[in-house]
Amino acid sequence: MNINPDIELDLTGLACPMPLLKAKLALNNMESQQILKVVATDPGSEKDFHLFVEQSDHQILDFHKDESAYFYWIKKG
Repeated sequence: MNINPDIELDLTGLACPMPLLKAKLALNNMESQQILKVVATDPGSEKDFHLFVEQSDHQILDFHKDESAYFYWIKKG
């Protein structure tokens, strides 16, 4: 899936809860339907981000992880 984000956030090295908090701040400053790409290294971010979108109008368009990071493409609701 090739998704062109409007904003990219590199949150590598940050521990919980900072990746989610910084992503929320970025989403608050974005227009509806814009896409935020987040790169995080905190293993807790996987659960946090999926739980967050379940409780909001936002949507994870794509998610993948490799040995170095977790990657999220979040569409603002």
